[in-house]
Amino acid sequence: MLLSVGIVLFSLIIGNLIMAGGIIRITETQLGQRLMTTARTVATIPNVQKSIQEPDGWKVIQPTANSLRVVNDVTYIVVLNRERVRYSDPLDERIGTVFMDPAVDEAYAEHSYFQKVKGEMGTALRAYVPIMDDQHQQVGVVLVGRVMPDVWGILYTERNNIALTFFLSLLFGVWGSYQLARHMKKQMLDLEPDEIARILVERTATFHAMHEGVIAIDNRERITIFNDRAKQIFGIEGEVLGKHIRSVLHDTRLPEVLELRQNFTNTEIHVGNTLLWSNRFLIKVEEKVVGAIAIFQDRTEVARMAEELTGVKEFVGALRVQNHEHMNHLHTIAGLLQLHQHEKALAYLFEVNEQQEELTSFLTTRIMDENLSGLLIGKVSRGRELGIRVVIDRRSHLESFPPYMDHHNFVLILGNLIENAFDSLERIEHADKEIMISIEQDEEICSILVEDNGIGMDEETRRRMLERGFSTKERAHRGLGLHLVQQLVNKGGGELVCHSARGEGASFLITFPMGEEESHGEG
Repeated sequence: MLLSVGIVLFSLIIGNLIMAGGIIRITETQLGQRLMTTARTVATIPNVQKSIQEPDGWKVIQPTANSLRVVNDVTYIVVLNRERVRYSDPLDERIGTVFMDPAVDEAYAEHSYFQKVKGEMGTALRAYVPIMDDQHQQVGVVLVGRVMPDVWGILYTERNNIALTFFLSLLFGVWGSYQLARHMKKQMLDLEPDEIARILVERTATFHAMHEGVIAIDNRERITIFNDRAKQIFGIEGEVLGKHIRSVLHDTRLPEVLELRQNFTNTEIHVGNTLLWSNRFLIKVEEKVVGAIAIFQDRTEVARMAEELTGVKEFVGALRVQNHEHMNHLHTIAGLLQLHQHEKALAYLFEVNEQQEELTSFLTTRIMDENLSGLLIGKVSRGRELGIRVVIDRRSHLESFPPYMDHHNFVLILGNLIENAFDSLERIEHADKEIMISIEQDEEICSILVEDNGIGMDEETRRRMLERGFSTKERAHRGLGLHLVQQLVNKGGGELVCHSARGEGASFLITFPMGEEESHGEG
């Protein structure tokens, strides 16, 4: 508040100095016009025009000039003839003497003008007017002058107006500054400038200390917050505040919050090879949208651990199934031996061993990843346990993973699709239950196909199958499998196509581009 009053007072002082200068200029202009009027009046008096041409004409002109000098409040009136001889002057002893000042030269060229000069009596303003006779011939010059009052004299004369102007300006200036300061303080939540500065410093330090990435933009999509963690996540260097968000990052999906005027919570975003967990909100001040803010968590390592855990879980399940299956084989062989069916027991052993070796050899040769091979072996064994025939297409082969994908991702994708097929087949009653799996790859694409002849899906289920939390099975923690599969498909820039109908089974085909640019563009 004191600062506002000080600024008002300073402004008033400057304003009054400017006003004083204006008053001085106006005073000079008005005085010059009055002097010029007086000079023209003297020059047009017939007695003056006639007497100026007579040797003793000063006897008529001097009294007339003195009278007009008093009436018009001028300091002096000097009348000169053609030879510059004075016919009137404030000092009588100068009458008849020659006026030597060259400033009068232009007046003898029939020019009327006024000028400021320094004379014996001080700085004066003079008006020069030529005297013309009846034949429009110049016969002399009238010089009317008035000593200028000093600056303080002029200001003293206008003291009342200056004081009134100063008082009213001060009154309304202080009142206006008070109202402005009050309004600004209200807008700043009644905080003082030092409090605002402290909060800003604390807020900035807090944002940079957060483990999550924080990015905020205003209504023009200009960056207002970009903390250090966000720079680490997105690999940004240097200062970005004030820049357009789209020129810094093209895939934060933050501008769409402003475009759609809605919040997005708990959503996954793939940026390059990084999996982010994002919450994006509108920033509102008094119900008016002023920007948007996004909070990012790097979930890459968490997701990788979850996928690893999923893979371990699949292997544990496969080992359990294989253990159970081997126990059944041993019981069969033991029973045949007890029945003294030695040849049948030996043939059965060879048959089981041949089947297992054929599958293991095929997967080892055609699938160049032991994690995926182990998963498929386990699923084949689990299928036998459930009475479901799991067939792996003998044309399948995999030499390398698509860009941005690895064995964790493929284990999670295949594991979920096959488990969904098991669930579908468990809910129908017919003897020929089958799941067909195919993995193929060439220079352009890599495809995964999982088909079953299970219960299938109706139109609504197929439309909503990728929604997080949607499931047709009434068990806890369901509805995540296909949602995670879709997230991984997006990560690899792939495409998921499903064909299914009620009672006709389901077919899931996933294709990934093998070119890095294509994959990155989709992700």
